[in-house]
Amino acid sequence: MKLRKKLFGMQFTDGLIYKIIVLVLLISFSYIYLYPMLFMLTNSFMNVDDLINPGVNWVPTVLELENYNRAIQVLELPASIFDSTGYVLQVSISATISSALIGYGFAKFNFPLKKILFAFMLATFILPSQVTMVANMLIFRNLGIMSSESSMVLPAIFGQGVNAAIYILIFYQFFKTIPGVLMESAEIDGASPIKVFYKIALPLAIPSFLIVFLFSFVWYWNETFITGLYVGDQVTLPLKLQAFRASYESLFPPGSFGSELNEAIMLAGNMITILPLLLLYFFAQRFFTESIDRTGITGE
Repeated sequence: MKLRKKLFGMQFTDGLIYKIIVLVLLISFSYIYLYPMLFMLTNSFMNVDDLINPGVNWVPTVLELENYNRAIQVLELPASIFDSTGYVLQVSISATISSALIGYGFAKFNFPLKKILFAFMLATFILPSQVTMVANMLIFRNLGIMSSESSMVLPAIFGQGVNAAIYILIFYQFFKTIPGVLMESAEIDGASPIKVFYKIALPLAIPSFLIVFLFSFVWYWNETFITGLYVGDQVTLPLKLQAFRASYESLFPPGSFGSELNEAIMLAGNMITILPLLLLYFFAQRFFTESIDRTGITGE
């Protein structure tokens, strides 16, 4: 009985076998997601001989740091890091603030055609960007903001950025959980709707702000199609990575000694491109998980 209790527990979920099954599943899924990352990391340090040697799989014989040196030159670091981060911060902060205001308006105010406007807002996520890109290009050209960062910043300010419907929905769902008694008490005390928002709703919505900001930062960083179409093809690191081969050949002309572009140099460029997101997750993952937990507020 003691052995059975230890193996299966009282309700199976607290037994040793259950814990082993969960651990095996977690390790398996983690390996599936981490395998591409580990492959890029190890192969980015290999030289040409290691790449063509079938006996070298994970551990390179020599750490070829020249791969990263050339990738840094092609991607124009560190200037590209600062430019990309500055651009993405502008857009993601604008999208976060506007989504909070729109989500709060839908959650706490009643106005004509509210449900229809809410449905239109959700429809912006359903429609692919290719459907509206021609109309957007004409609008941006008439406004004189085509091929500039304003073509991405202005839509984000007005709640029309990349995946803005998801951000608004996150705030909408959160603000719906705030008890109405808090709002009514503040209004009785003479607080205006704006004061109620930034004195009561805003402090409670900090977890949602963190979640939306992290989502928007990652999505705007990885977005290449819309950004390349409206802003330009050399704005962010992912866009520079798309033109990696052409940029490499301009810096290291074919035919010169040691100028051949190989897979390891390309993988080094990939690692440099995703490094800011890895650092962001490394430092913010605790706040991110805490924010998800804290958003489970129940109310009226």
